[in-house]
Amino acid sequence: MHWHDIQTQQPQLAEVGLRMLAGPGVVLVATIRRDGTPRISPVEPMFWRSDLWLAMGWLSRKAQDLRRDPRILVHSIVTSREGTAGEYKLRGRAVPEPDPQVQQDYARAVAEQIGWEPEVGRFHLFWIDLNDITFVRWDNATNDQYLTRWPGNQEFVRRGTSATSNGPPEPYSELLV
Repeated sequence: MHWHDIQTQQPQLAEVGLRMLAGPGVVLVATIRRDGTPRISPVEPMFWRSDLWLAMGWLSRKAQDLRRDPRILVHSIVTSREGTAGEYKLRGRAVPEPDPQVQQDYARAVAEQIGWEPEVGRFHLFWIDLNDITFVRWDNATNDQYLTRWPGNQEFVRRGTSATSNGPPEPYSELLV
């Protein structure tokens, strides 16, 4: 699924994603190493041509992981221990883009937007084919946990029952149309 589909079908959830993923200028990416263990790496995301794109250094380990196994998790950065800003997670498949013209257009867009000038043919470029999105945030005062997951249109709150636990899910609606 393309990012544009999320923007069309769930605009509020997409708006949160744009803010949390593109705003800081870096995301964390989980790939699967050759031995099956996870690898966590920082990557600069770019929303471009109706998709989420990730460029990676030429022959970097994370790019090698994705060339072998395209499954990926893209996670927003967490900036405080309270969790009130939330966590935005995308799961899907990294689709390689080998076309030199697309890479050239991407490099030009990156240079215009952030000033970095990638050398065409010397970086790996992927667009993310989305399977699902999860957004979780906490209310620091009450320890309530709010969760939105799409597709499946799951949205609920788990009320804080103590400083370290939450009750069962209760219906809640905030982001999904």
